[in-house]
Amino acid sequence: MKPTELCSEQEVTRLVHDFYARVRRDDLLGPIFERHVADWDVHLAKLVDFWSAILRGTRRFRGAPMPAHVALPGLHDALFQRWLQLFHRTTASLGNDAMQTHANAMARRIAQSFWYGYQLSHDPGQLPRELEIDFQGVPS
Repeated sequence: MKPTELCSEQEVTRLVHDFYARVRRDDLLGPIFERHVADWDVHLAKLVDFWSAILRGTRRFRGAPMPAHVALPGLHDALFQRWLQLFHRTTASLGNDAMQTHANAMARRIAQSFWYGYQLSHDPGQLPRELEIDFQGVPS
């Protein structure tokens, strides 16, 4: 299957907008995102480009998300786990099984990569830990 056959651009947009609506309502993640995202319209457009590149192979995304995330103070593994939980809940609600499988796999890789990068940046003397993913009790 070609990347462009996995999902439509509208499905990518729905994924991003539905997911970040959940994030913004979340007691754990919402306050962090609200403190650090100045313009949600701009941020969501950039995230649509990011996920379109991953899921559809488009080349619209320009940026380096790792430095921005590594610069955030006080992150811990439970926040990355919660991000993944909400992401999986969102993909499950979209009705596209192929997209769900691929998006979830990529989200896990992204979360783990960012968590590794965060740990290495904040405590370079320690070996980074894997994320332990638990999808029990994922909010809807």
